[in-house]
Amino acid sequence: MEPRGKQLVERYKQNYSITDNFDISEQMVLAHWELEKQLTKELLNSTLENRWQVFENSYTRLYQELEWLNRARQGQNDATEDYETWAKTIGAPPQTVYEIGSGQGQLIQYLASCGFDCKGTEITRERGQKHLNNPAANIQWGQSDGVHLERFEPDGHYDVVISSQVIEHLHPDDLNAHFKGCYKILKPQGRYIFTTPHCYTGPHDVSSVFNYDVSRGMHLKEYTYAELLKQLQAAGYRQVYASIPLKFRRLFAKLHLHQEAQMIKVGEVYLQLLLVTEAVLGLVPQRKLQRSLSKFLKQLLLFRDNIFLVAQK
Repeated sequence: MEPRGKQLVERYKQNYSITDNFDISEQMVLAHWELEKQLTKELLNSTLENRWQVFENSYTRLYQELEWLNRARQGQNDATEDYETWAKTIGAPPQTVYEIGSGQGQLIQYLASCGFDCKGTEITRERGQKHLNNPAANIQWGQSDGVHLERFEPDGHYDVVISSQVIEHLHPDDLNAHFKGCYKILKPQGRYIFTTPHCYTGPHDVSSVFNYDVSRGMHLKEYTYAELLKQLQAAGYRQVYASIPLKFRRLFAKLHLHQEAQMIKVGEVYLQLLLVTEAVLGLVPQRKLQRSLSKFLKQLLLFRDNIFLVAQK
């Protein structure tokens, strides 16, 4: 049964990390749900020829009609620690960083404050630069389809390409083109670093608010490690490894294991561990039980809500 009333609003706020004091009504949540279901059909039915136009129009409409998604002050939810993990995974500045799907710009602004030369991008002008009051001088802004990046940027230009919670929004047919587009604009030895929700702990979009077991909203597909590893290898990346959780990094630092080559080796081993855990979870027939086991394993750092991978050119 789908929740209603206060329970529905509480689930919605929790899912979108909206602070308790921000006013959200049941009608607003239901409006979001109905709009996402409609837009999801349009996105999935789009063709290669009209996809960018359909996606741009859909996301522009989403943030115009549900304007509170841009106004709502999101809770911190350990955001500083998340950003620190990103910075540690990228490495020491100076490096050129290109972000796909910058949202309200918090991550790219943080990375710029760390000394990286950054470019943020979005598919709609309803997101991105307009939400930053005092953007750093070392951030540029642009617009792209998030897939064919070589049409918007020169080949071999960036040290690092990043995306946080983006590829689940792409049309599943575009995933390979997306990985290839990132590959093309990276310098030799450059890295594509990204996070995306794991399907075993989801769904992570508005569908979860209504107790669905699979995504029916604008997370067009939530992936597994195995699926993404296969696609990254097909796109030409020579090495793929997992980002190391900050708790592990701090422990390894005490053991004087903090060189980049050492972290890559640890990341490779950690990815293999995650793949084994994922394979075991894949044997669980019921999605709810799968989610419960995933949450337990997450506490042991044997699994994660979000896939966090580094793919090296």
